[in-house]
Amino acid sequence: MFKNILLATDGSAASAHAAKLAVGMARLHGAALTALYVSDPYPYLGVGEVNPMGYQAYSAAAQQLAAQAHAQVEELCKAETPPVNLQARLVEDVAAASGIVESAKELGSDLIVMGSHGRTGIARLMLGSVATKVVAESPVPVLVTR
Repeated sequence: MFKNILLATDGSAASAHAAKLAVGMARLHGAALTALYVSDPYPYLGVGEVNPMGYQAYSAAAQQLAAQAHAQVEELCKAETPPVNLQARLVEDVAAASGIVESAKELGSDLIVMGSHGRTGIARLMLGSVATKVVAESPVPVLVTR
């Protein structure tokens, strides 16, 4: 049924649960799996002096977090037989929801799997919901786990 699954991961507990489901689905359907980590734009550009070291540190930290998140998914892919074909992908300097939807389009994904932190009330209004935005904007089905 699914041939190309996109897993949006940030290394959190919510995305770890989504990763287990995505790997299981990829294994069941013989699908390729892409683990996507999206790094938000550097939040301090245009505020005060531009500090290239600050940007470099931010970028390096994002790359390290992405590598850790991808390693978690890779372990799941290799844990059982048959192993799942995994492609790791890092998208930088874009909002998470946009990066996920655009990557799904570019990769020809037929399913997006992602975790949700399940914030409600004021926290959701203030922080927004990446999952809600992805569901609203995605041209393909989205499986959101909690």
